[in-house]
Amino acid sequence: MTLTYELSEIDSIAMQLLSKVKSKTLLFYGEMGAGKTTLIKALVKALGAEDAASSPTFSLVNEYHSDQGRIFHFDFYRIEDENEALDMGIEDYLNTESWKFIEWPQKIERLLDYPTQKLEILVENEGLRKLKFC
Repeated sequence: MTLTYELSEIDSIAMQLLSKVKSKTLLFYGEMGAGKTTLIKALVKALGAEDAASSPTFSLVNEYHSDQGRIFHFDFYRIEDENEALDMGIEDYLNTESWKFIEWPQKIERLLDYPTQKLEILVENEGLRKLKFC
């Protein structure tokens, strides 16, 4: 399945995405600047988080609280190998029933033997994105 959207439609796309996924562990693929963090911010908002989401590029994980429970947002862009994810306790996070949004999951692929939903964001042009369910 593919959803095409303009950035101005991001909140609507987030709601559609949440209604269509079969896993609470979402893996976001896409080039730098494709809009992974922007979409995750909209997802966190759609889930009713108390705080606005921000990129966890340096902290590796941000945690948010909503009426639907905890939400974890991971960004593994800066890690060098899977051991860094293991050191921060990724397995404990993955074993929860919480929502988990993971940017740059290709850096930890061997650790992802859990049910997941792969999503790829493609840049069509400056304001248009294509979201592919893989």
